[in-house]
Amino acid sequence: MKIPPRLQPLLDDGLIDRVLRQLMSGKEAAVYVVECDGPDGVETRCAKVYKDAQQRSFRQAVDYTENRKTRNSRDARAIQKGTAFGRKAREEAWQSSEVDALYRLAAAGVRVPKPYNFLEGVLLMELVVDADGNAAPRLNDVAFSPTEARRHHRTLLDEVIRMLRAGVIHGDLSEFNILVAADGPVIIDLPQAVDAAGNNHAKAMLERDVTNLANYFGRFAPELLGSEYGKELWGCYERGVLEVGMPLTGRVAAPRGRVDLGGLMNEIEDARFEEEAKQLRMARPDR
Repeated sequence: MKIPPRLQPLLDDGLIDRVLRQLMSGKEAAVYVVECDGPDGVETRCAKVYKDAQQRSFRQAVDYTENRKTRNSRDARAIQKGTAFGRKAREEAWQSSEVDALYRLAAAGVRVPKPYNFLEGVLLMELVVDADGNAAPRLNDVAFSPTEARRHHRTLLDEVIRMLRAGVIHGDLSEFNILVAADGPVIIDLPQAVDAAGNNHAKAMLERDVTNLANYFGRFAPELLGSEYGKELWGCYERGVLEVGMPLTGRVAAPRGRVDLGGLMNEIEDARFEEEAKQLRMARPDR
């Protein structure tokens, strides 16, 4: 096949040896199947080529990029001003965020593709395969029995827990960015990942990610629909009790009756007046 220009530097540097075919093209990148000659033989990997900002349909919303670190203050100022250099720095930060997240999550034991290298807007990583050695299908392309749906749903909740314990929230998790490998689900597409502790939208994003899982698997196991696992996980995270494999109910206790703040303030004011009157009576001389 014709070599995409963005892959030529990797060929020139010997990071890949052959480009076999395009695997897919999505809203933020195109992915190619490539081969790499190594000491143990030929390895098949994939190369994710990020699209330029004007070609992407997924935008770098402030919700995602909030509190992201830049290389230095010069980059930060340029990004804020929107200069040409700043736009380039923002693109580099957007792309490298997935690389950083992959290494961080792989170290935490999360099921993500193994990253190998990142060069000039191209991420070289593991090709996730099915039992026959073919590129693994996406979750949305697979049907499940109710039992399989419950099992995969719980497996993915544990992956979300591992991610959250590592301080990362996917931010765009759905059946379209989960692959079904020979040994279970693998989470992909992480350039929009957010810091759980440093992003004000983290809770809402986690709840949306987990609700997406429940809605998808609820097609096969309807009892998952309407569950509140996202709220439950965030509550455990805030309390510092989040553990992989922990019992989960999918239900969150409703808050007790609404507090009548006005009535409460009136009661406090009445009590204050009564106390003041009592003090005045005690201060008066006997007549």
